[in-house]
Amino acid sequence: MSAQSGERTTLLCVPFAGAGPSFFHPWQELAAGRWRVTSVELPGRERRILDEPYRNVVEAAKNEIDDIVADLGEGSRVVLFGHSLGAVLAYELAHLLSTRDVHVERLVVSGSPGPWTQRERRATGLQDEEFLARVEEFAGFRHEALDHPEMRELILPTLQADCEMHENYLPSTDTPVSVPICSLRGDHDGLVTAQEARQWRDATTGGFTCVEFPGDHMYLVDHGPQILDVIEAQSAHGRP
Repeated sequence: MSAQSGERTTLLCVPFAGAGPSFFHPWQELAAGRWRVTSVELPGRERRILDEPYRNVVEAAKNEIDDIVADLGEGSRVVLFGHSLGAVLAYELAHLLSTRDVHVERLVVSGSPGPWTQRERRATGLQDEEFLARVEEFAGFRHEALDHPEMRELILPTLQADCEMHENYLPSTDTPVSVPICSLRGDHDGLVTAQEARQWRDATTGGFTCVEFPGDHMYLVDHGPQILDVIEAQSAHGRP
């Protein structure tokens, strides 16, 4: 959010594995003027599809932070939202933004165990078909583009790189963030337990809440409006 954009807070969305900014485009209309909605655009997808994808979360955050700050603008306010891989990347971005002239109001993490929990169920290193079956099992759905050979050839390397950097993620620091954290989860998520979702309490010295929605790991596909309402309600009360 630039300084010329007024006082409106930016909702900065960080995509999950294999996804790009377009997933969050409908959220701009759903936001109904409550926030400016924008997304982190990582290499290997959409406008950056020909760029080499990252395989390390901390490296991705450090390499992208300058462009993110330039887009937000000095003195801006931001709420970070990230799902699954996006949750841990958003956590790293929250640490980096704390050293810049950007005020992070809240970190909203979704479908993710706490940052210090190692991922035991893995897809990294599997052959293509077995890899896709494992990812489908994790996510609870299969993207239709993966059934088209030409699209699969474009998408698969990035999806594999995303899974690798998520499953191998280690936080850059043991120091918690100071901003409030809200952890979201689908109540039938077979990948992240309710207890794991609450581990984010230890990742902040600020306030913490945990909210569940009906659905599995990809509950957010059907609950965009409700997610935005939760973010608004918590921000309006000035507490998590």
